[in-house]
Amino acid sequence: MKILVMHGPNLNLLGEREPGIYGSDTFESINAEIIAHAQKLGFECEVFQSNSEGALIDRLHAARLDCKGVVLNAGAYTHYSYAIRDAIAAIKIPVVEVHLSNIHARDEFRHNSVIAPVCAGQIAGFGKYSYILGLEALARLLG
Repeated sequence: MKILVMHGPNLNLLGEREPGIYGSDTFESINAEIIAHAQKLGFECEVFQSNSEGALIDRLHAARLDCKGVVLNAGAYTHYSYAIRDAIAAIKIPVVEVHLSNIHARDEFRHNSVIAPVCAGQIAGFGKYSYILGLEALARLLG
């Protein structure tokens, strides 16, 4: 069973970017942990990252044909991308929204997620373990 883990803008800079907020683990090491945990859960896992809203939407559209579910960290697009929100609503497979930081304890503009209403659920504030918890949630949703 194939699942997709998607990283939005600036997440390719993990390990370098604001380690006080996002941690010091690198993008590559986090992805290795995600893939290993997905395999333990019996998933084939594809990881995709883009800084481009259109590329994220295109991959969500394609996921409806080749994946059973998605774990998505949309980064800043979480707070204003109605296009990504509409793509999630259109694909009809479960999407779990994740964030490394607790978006509700940060800047006011980060408190609102326009994608949350069309996601199966939201996990935030557990660092890289937000992805692991997202995988666990997706496994339960998919039975």
